[in-house]
This record gives sequence, structure tokens and C-alpha cells, in this order.
Amino acid sequence: MQTLAFDGGPGPWILFFPLIWAAVVVGVVTFLRRTVWRGRRGPWRPAGGGDDKSPIAVLGHRFATGEIDEEEYWRRLSVLSEEFGHLPKDRKGGRA
Repeated sequence: MQTLAFDGGPGPWILFFPLIWAAVVVGVVTFLRRTVWRGRRGPWRPAGGGDDKSPIAVLGHRFATGEIDEEEYWRRLSVLSEEFGHLPKDRKGGRA
């Protein structure tokens, strides 16, 4: 009762076909994620859609690199926060 024997049956190589199909599917999904789907939200982007080019992010970057001082940062942040509708939790009214 050998079902995987070489005497007329497919042999043990039949076990490799599901593995081959799994490798093909994984390869196609990997290829699509790295090329076609790259423009859409992927694992390299935050779920909240964090836009690195927002005015507040640019202002934070300028402060971090030393282009503007702390007073200028908080003054501009208060103007941007009024426009975009949120303030940082630790600074609700400007300078502390």
C-alpha cells in the first residue's frame, strides 16, 4: 500500500508542488508590494497618514536644525495651530 511509490504513481515529488505554488504566490505579492503598490500606503508610512511636508512638520524641522530660535518657533506654531486647529498638549497658550 505505497501510494507515493514509483510504480505508476507520481512519486514523492508530488509533495513539492504545493511548496512551489506557495513560493510563486509569495514572490508575486512581494514583487507587487515593492513596485506597483509602493505609491499607496505601505508599511513604511504611518497609519495616520503623517505628512512630513505639513507646515508644522517643516517648522519643527527648522527649529531642530537651528534655523529659528525657540521664541520664533512658538510664535509661528501658535499661528499655525490656530489655522490647523490643534495645539501641542504641553503648550496651550504660547510660552509657559
